[in-house]
Amino acid sequence: MNRVDEFFGANVFGDAVMRERLPENAYNELKTAISLGKSIDRKIADIVANAMKEWAIEKGATHYTHWFQPMTGITAEKHDSFISPDGEGNIIMEFSGKELIKGESDASSFPSGGLRATFEARGYTAWDPSSYAFVKDNTLCIPTAYCSYNGEALDQKTPLLRSMEAISKQALRIAKLFGLENVKSINTTVGPEQEYFLIDSEMAKRRPDLMFCGRTLLGATPPKGQEMYDHYFGVIKPRVKAFMRELDDELWKLGVLAKTEHNEAAPAQHELAPIFTTTNIAADHNQLTMEMMKKIAEKHGLICLLHEKPFKDVSGSGKHNNWSLSTDTGINFLKAGKNPSDNLLFLLTLAAVIRAVDEHQDLMRISVATAGNDHRLGGAEAPPAIISMYLGDDLNEILESIERGEHHIDSDKIKMTVGTDVIPYIRKDNTDRNRTSPFAFTGNKFEFRMLGSASSISETNVVLNTIVADVFSDFADKLEGSSNFENDVLELIRATIKDHKRIIFNGDGYSKAWEEEAAKRGLLNLRSTVDALPYWRTKENIELFERHGVYNCAEINCRADISLENYSKTIHIEALTLLEMVKRDVIPAISAYEGELCNTVVKKHSVSDKINCDAEIEVIEKLATFNEHLNRLVKELESAVDKSQATTDLLACAQLYCNKVLFIMDNIRHITDEAETVVSREYWPYPTYGDILFKI
Repeated sequence: MNRVDEFFGANVFGDAVMRERLPENAYNELKTAISLGKSIDRKIADIVANAMKEWAIEKGATHYTHWFQPMTGITAEKHDSFISPDGEGNIIMEFSGKELIKGESDASSFPSGGLRATFEARGYTAWDPSSYAFVKDNTLCIPTAYCSYNGEALDQKTPLLRSMEAISKQALRIAKLFGLENVKSINTTVGPEQEYFLIDSEMAKRRPDLMFCGRTLLGATPPKGQEMYDHYFGVIKPRVKAFMRELDDELWKLGVLAKTEHNEAAPAQHELAPIFTTTNIAADHNQLTMEMMKKIAEKHGLICLLHEKPFKDVSGSGKHNNWSLSTDTGINFLKAGKNPSDNLLFLLTLAAVIRAVDEHQDLMRISVATAGNDHRLGGAEAPPAIISMYLGDDLNEILESIERGEHHIDSDKIKMTVGTDVIPYIRKDNTDRNRTSPFAFTGNKFEFRMLGSASSISETNVVLNTIVADVFSDFADKLEGSSNFENDVLELIRATIKDHKRIIFNGDGYSKAWEEEAAKRGLLNLRSTVDALPYWRTKENIELFERHGVYNCAEINCRADISLENYSKTIHIEALTLLEMVKRDVIPAISAYEGELCNTVVKKHSVSDKINCDAEIEVIEKLATFNEHLNRLVKELESAVDKSQATTDLLACAQLYCNKVLFIMDNIRHITDEAETVVSREYWPYPTYGDILFKI
């Protein structure tokens, strides 16, 4: 078996391959264009395209595709072969710089939120040279942005790249203020931890809810769940380990920095965590990771569930977004140092993030708002829907001392001894973890725990990059030209802490007391996606994104509409699936078991009137009541779905699905779950939670 370092990145047209296969001048021009964000000369593109084609063909590729990320949450591909006729009845293998740089795709069937009419089908893909091409399934995949004929973003990558430019531009202004003159660019980096469930495919295929919706719409709680904590970090079962091993190998070949794998809290739940990398590459890699998880699971007779809450009453799955900010020279803005003067940049960055998160709670919540994630937030192992920040006691005490204007603190916890009198020495790893906090500082990064497992990480990082860029811009405006820089920075930090400390909370985010306290502080509590999405269109948010060139007004409205549509469509599919399950399987199963018990009573009485049938009669009465309620609720659900579908206003439609349809579905589930505990196993039509979660 080959060593990992011998095959890592084997299917990637990466830097080493380019250095080997490109002429030196072409390689240098390409790298310069990438680092400076400049367009690539057509002649250079032709050279790169030819080298890329030859390399891909050696890897077995026959086709190429512009691999892009439309607003569906998954990736899209249109494959074209390399073949061209040579005029003599034969073929030659061709791939030009023009084909590399730009492609055209039919955009008519992708979500556009009204950005273009149905008859306006043209969409364009544009090469993102900062994300390496790769070979997958005998196809050369070229990561690209995707836009409309008029240039509006129709994808996840384009706004992400814009936001990265925005924060680099403003962070560079901050870097220059601190004398970092040799810094040319500043990148956000992300390490998205990916949680998922693995279940037996034969079990899953017997449940329409898992096949159509990715989550169970009914299912009684088993006698054992996750309360013993014996699955978390436990020994990985052989079948799962085989899946993980193959997943690692395939991801490593694609250059994905898969690092950590383990059993998660819930039975049948697992996690994969990568090493940090530049944000747009991390986004591409996470999309590949989700794709490979599903594909490889099938090879092992498993189904990979990425839904945020596939099973009631056990932990849901998140995608913890570990976000940081570093210069091209290796300086992390969020890393505290032993040299107190270095900590001034750290504290200013920390203050900027605090202000950004406080001022834009709505956007943070919107960035994770989906129908699936609504079921997860506030549940076991997931943060609540209220945005807050966790800094830990040490950092919190430092910030409080700065707010009070105290220059010297010397205790067992904190040391603020310095060269200048006022800038603290800050210990490394000065925070614990808080699993109930949506946004926690964890040493040299922030961990945003609200993002759902099925979502792209792009929108969350678009928001993070943009809101921090906006605060950096304001900070730079205030500090440029300062005559007493150090003092002015500390005063700015002090004022920021005073104005925005309400967002800092180091306690239990699950407690009722915190919900009440958050309301007193004026923090938003947007419990559902439908509550959050209207904030997309506020004047302040539109101006924010337009100010930094990340979204224009039309693109924001488009995303708001698509999110509302997706929310309604998701619940619509779930409602129709539940109706089918209840009408075709659950009610007949209850009736069949009721019939058997009735026959039993009749047979017993035929033997002797003195035989006691109270137990059977009690169950029969329960079963009859179940079906009576289910029949009524089925009619209510059908009516509610019809009313929702007839509503043309997107927000009003989503509100009906949220407030009415889901409510009835929950009532149906309550009855079916109780019925499952009464109906004989041989009559119940679906694998139970116990079957699914504990039988791999």
